[in-house]
Amino acid sequence: MLREYQHIAQEVSEAISAALQIETEIVDDTMTIIAGTGKYKARINMKEENGEIEAGYLYGRVLQTRQSYFVEDAPSDLSYDPSVLQGETEELAELCTPIHYNGKVIGVIGLIAFNEKQRRTLVNNRLPYLTFVQRMSDLLAGKIAEQTAIRNWEKTYMQLETVIESIHEGIIAIDEHGVITTINDTAEKLIQLDKGSLIGTPIDRIWSDTPMLQVLQSGKGYIEQEELYRLGHHEMHFIVTARPIRSNGEVIGVVASFRRMADMRRLAYMLTNEHKDLNFSQILGKSRSLSLIIRQAQQVARGTSNILITGESGTGKGMLAAAIHSSSSRSTGPLIIVNCGAIPEALLESELFGYAGGAFTGAKREGKAGKFELADGGTIFLDEIGDLPLHLQVKLLHVLQSKQVERVGSNKVVNINIRVISATNKNLEEMVRNKEFREDLYFRLNVIPLHMPALRERKEDIPLLMDYFLAKYRETFDHPLLDFTPQVKQLFIQYPWPGNVRELENAIEYAVNMETSEYIGTDSVPLRIRNQNGPEPEEQSDVGTQLLKEQLKQFEKNILQDMLRRHGRSVEAKRTIAEALGVGLATLYRKLEEHRISHS
Repeated sequence: MLREYQHIAQEVSEAISAALQIETEIVDDTMTIIAGTGKYKARINMKEENGEIEAGYLYGRVLQTRQSYFVEDAPSDLSYDPSVLQGETEELAELCTPIHYNGKVIGVIGLIAFNEKQRRTLVNNRLPYLTFVQRMSDLLAGKIAEQTAIRNWEKTYMQLETVIESIHEGIIAIDEHGVITTINDTAEKLIQLDKGSLIGTPIDRIWSDTPMLQVLQSGKGYIEQEELYRLGHHEMHFIVTARPIRSNGEVIGVVASFRRMADMRRLAYMLTNEHKDLNFSQILGKSRSLSLIIRQAQQVARGTSNILITGESGTGKGMLAAAIHSSSSRSTGPLIIVNCGAIPEALLESELFGYAGGAFTGAKREGKAGKFELADGGTIFLDEIGDLPLHLQVKLLHVLQSKQVERVGSNKVVNINIRVISATNKNLEEMVRNKEFREDLYFRLNVIPLHMPALRERKEDIPLLMDYFLAKYRETFDHPLLDFTPQVKQLFIQYPWPGNVRELENAIEYAVNMETSEYIGTDSVPLRIRNQNGPEPEEQSDVGTQLLKEQLKQFEKNILQDMLRRHGRSVEAKRTIAEALGVGLATLYRKLEEHRISHS
């Protein structure tokens, strides 16, 4: 402790020596000379009493007993100091006292006489000198405590500064007069003004009517409140949490943390939604019609124009929209999916456009952002757009034209930066003619039209999709299925698939659940696929006969493989197998060849 404040100890030793006209020495609790005057100044950082605290000499006793000592005749005192006894030093007398700090003895202050005059002065004034040295010891301990407190405060302040600057949120603090006292780098960037101009500025000059001033008056903070400010042309849309700063029960300031609303929306999306991180390679198919659509989609993904995807239900319109988003410059932003046909009409407006606090019975006090706000910086996918009611089509048209959203029950507008991809399985042109869909909205949405072909129009993709879904559900259900029988493959290719890819996937999931053997047969296929548009009765009989033959053939193959595993593949083993099966050896070889079973 004393070594850290050696300059203060030296100042104290010189002050004592100047006042009493006697040499002064200060050692720490390791017997190291920390400060001194006269001869001791030259010995600073050297050891006293050989550094042996428990040897029984003077300074060691002071450190151990925590008491002051007076040695009137040092040369005759065998327990004074070995250097005096050995004639190395000429000390005649000494008065010393411990230095107390935080309940411990951290060192010793000694007054030393080197001549007879100093010795007599020390002897005659030992009590007032002792009092003086004890006061100087307290002063030194006090200075050390003060410097330690300052150092700890500086350390704490630097730690606090580092913590404040490392926080990803903006931090701003005001005093009891509403004047900004602290601001971090993040807040500086969000407000778009430098710290120098912000510190010392009243908060209401940058945030007009901020609730932080109400916290000063009421002493009640608030959590995650949406706040909108404008400073010149700069619009600030934040989520703010503010808390009072108290001292002795009095509110002396407020500290607030805040983030951009757009960042909070993006975070909320990432935490609560499945991120559709799909790419075009995941849309399976090699047919010409599908390949053409994918090439067109890849080309337009780089732009910002609105896209309308048409096609029957289950063709993969949502997958195409997600792939376009993932391949666009907005891929780091959110992809918000809205099924306009699945949300009740009474809730659709507030879901799409959001609402202000207290806009209607049951509304959240702080309000709620709509899907368009959540999609800011990314893409919004409006599925089943043909089901959007006419009165909401007007509001959607306004959003597309102005790039602004006005919440239900609010007169404030929120700027948004979005790309709109919509999809429908309806004929919007016919709906326009029947006055069921606004013509101006149709043209706004249909800037780039893309049409997903039905599965029956790309039959060559069916086997590829069958293999993909079989592998998927085989792994999901841990089922040792190997393949489809030829009859099932033919059934699937011939079936018209009114539900398209979605129906195909459901049929395979059903079959994997129902099948108990290694091959999916027609008995495990949904009845509608077996019966609808299926073969004529005579052909059904042929199919059944063929299926029986296939099953018998597979059963025979399994028996042969099992016999080879049990008996081996030597000539003698094959004779044993032939005898067990009741066939000749030549017949056994022929059967092995027919089933392409290796027997060597």
